[in-house]
Amino acid sequence: MNLSDFILTLPIITLLVWALLLLVVDLWVPKGRKGIVAALAALGLAVTIGVTLAQAGGSGLAFQNMIIVDGFAVYLNVLYLVSGLVVVALSHDYLKRMNLERGEFYPLMFFSIAGMMLVTQAYNLIVVFLALEFLSIPLYVLAGLARERQESEESSLKYFLLGTFSSAFVLYGIALIFGATATTSLMLIVERVGQGAVNLPLFLAGAALILVGFAFKLAAVPFHEWAPDVYQGAPTPVSSFMAVAVKAAGVAVLLRVFLTAFPTLAAEMAPLGWGIAALTMLIGNILAIAQTNLKRLLAYSSISHGGYLLMAFVAYGNPQVAGQAVAAMLFYLLAYTLTTFGAWAVVISVERADYQGLELEDYAGLGLKYPWLGVAMLVFMLSLTGIPLTMGFWGKLFLFRATVDAGYVELALIGLLSSLISAYYYLRVVVMMFMRSGEPRIRRDAWLSLVAVGSALAVVGLSLLPNQILQMAAQAILSLQ
Repeated sequence: MNLSDFILTLPIITLLVWALLLLVVDLWVPKGRKGIVAALAALGLAVTIGVTLAQAGGSGLAFQNMIIVDGFAVYLNVLYLVSGLVVVALSHDYLKRMNLERGEFYPLMFFSIAGMMLVTQAYNLIVVFLALEFLSIPLYVLAGLARERQESEESSLKYFLLGTFSSAFVLYGIALIFGATATTSLMLIVERVGQGAVNLPLFLAGAALILVGFAFKLAAVPFHEWAPDVYQGAPTPVSSFMAVAVKAAGVAVLLRVFLTAFPTLAAEMAPLGWGIAALTMLIGNILAIAQTNLKRLLAYSSISHGGYLLMAFVAYGNPQVAGQAVAAMLFYLLAYTLTTFGAWAVVISVERADYQGLELEDYAGLGLKYPWLGVAMLVFMLSLTGIPLTMGFWGKLFLFRATVDAGYVELALIGLLSSLISAYYYLRVVVMMFMRSGEPRIRRDAWLSLVAVGSALAVVGLSLLPNQILQMAAQAILSLQ
């Protein structure tokens, strides 16, 4: 270990130290003034974003080639940290309203974000496994934060059991990869596969088990059943955090491991990825049609969008469009983040202190009584559907184009069909807000309003600069050292 190792991992170290400081500071903050802790949490995330951006444009390996810093990691790390900032804004009033102001909330979120950053920078399978656990364990606790509610306890237990189950797949897969190559370093795995010095059947079995474990984390079909129940039972800001940041981390580790360590398996893995992506898009959207609870609806929506993101994983198998596929995926993640957080902000605004107000009928007349909130939700529903003049439209267009250029026209058509299916349940929310009479009540909070309106403006405004944003995403090159 040397100084450069710590410099390259400084953002993660900063976040962890700040989390520990928050735990100590919270002990001295009176119960009625927990906003101080929220403000300090936001400050810590902002400082960490600054430290992360200072790494932009550079690359390097740390801790004996176990951790890597590149444009791909910096882009996603900033996305995770910004997601944390948004969750702080969504949580401040929510936790007070639901009597959930507990000192461990923000530190646990910080620990989970640190796990996401580490899993994105992992360049060794052992670090991948440890980072996945570091990411997941705080979320098991956060999902059960409202421990006086049976639904929250059930959410935490389900997430823990299935998360542990998926971790076992990953760990067993890593063991088989080690048995086939005698190493867990992604760099050395590529080298030994190129030399033909591997046990190929054992190697393929290990790769398949790791893919299954990652699919659980990503809530991809057929490993998706935990997501709707967990999202519904967990505190709503935690659900939004899982829907965005955990989804991004799942795609990041999938790309990092499979496209760095297993590039020679592209031909073998493409059909499997094709099938998972297609099923995830179709089943996620079809099952969402039957949902009347907004949290479950957005959970199935999150599942389906995981399928769209997996299209980039399939397209990357064609070396000629590899860079295009990664850039499209990063663009889509940005669009999805802005849109989804905005939609969850509206849900939190309508949710009441008794955990009611989450049914579709509760949105009747929302757009008429609160036009600014209704228009914001309209923008989010259109963006999730992929309708023009939104970031979601360009995100899907770039993903579909990369998929077609890679030779997977049928998969792009399935993506288009699933988007048409999704229009039914997304626009059903719009119809309920603007074409049904009702007396909805919302929680007026400046931070909630800022997230909802700011996200809507960003979703529309940034859609006017798609090529510039895509070019920025293209600069975040996935290192294949």
